[in-house]
Amino acid sequence: MQTMQVVMWYSVIIILLMGHGGGGQKTEPRLGLKDHNLFRGADRYDFAIVVPASGLECFWHFAHQSGSFYLTYMVQGVTGLASDHHLYVTVISPKGALMASKDDTIGEINFQTEVTGFYQMCLGNYKNHFGGVRVFLDFGVYYEGAEEMQRETKEGEKVLNNTLSNIEESTNKIQGHIFHMWRHYNYARMSRGADHYLLLSNSNYVTWWSAVQSVVIVMAGYLQLFFLKRLFHTDTHRPRC
Repeated sequence: MQTMQVVMWYSVIIILLMGHGGGGQKTEPRLGLKDHNLFRGADRYDFAIVVPASGLECFWHFAHQSGSFYLTYMVQGVTGLASDHHLYVTVISPKGALMASKDDTIGEINFQTEVTGFYQMCLGNYKNHFGGVRVFLDFGVYYEGAEEMQRETKEGEKVLNNTLSNIEESTNKIQGHIFHMWRHYNYARMSRGADHYLLLSNSNYVTWWSAVQSVVIVMAGYLQLFFLKRLFHTDTHRPRC
């Protein structure tokens, strides 16, 4: 009787352990972050933000393993009394490892994702203490061969003829080539735009300093004339010799 009870208890423990180990589902990590800084739905995003003076802005983008992560940024201009257009950009993996870093007015980061999870992108405006930096961002993840995997799954459910399969494969390849062409074109457009915004910023800087110097010169001339006039001023009420 005791032997039967021991066997039953061992069976229950083994069943519980198997259920606990095999029934767990893979879930995305829960981060206590605001929704506007967390991206997990679409494969790519592009928008512009302003990084405040001596500030740091961070965003998180979810990516699966064996994906191609890319980040392109361009400093469009500065606000306040900022003069430096450089921006320090870092990308950190879900395990906390530094994947890439850039310190420039325009940059492009590319790497293969080795871990599934949220990748952290941080933009640091450390060189400007009295003004913000306006920057345009374009980032995302694409997966090579994802279309072929979906096509193979569908082939298990229904049989497609060779003509449709070839057309679908060619279409997927063309879409991949168009996507890469768009990325390179966007980076080239940012490179030209960076020079344009730098010229505008320098023009505004020169205009303001020229106006200030003109006011200072006029005030200095006025003060010189005023003191010279006071120096040679004679009192008409005083009797002359």
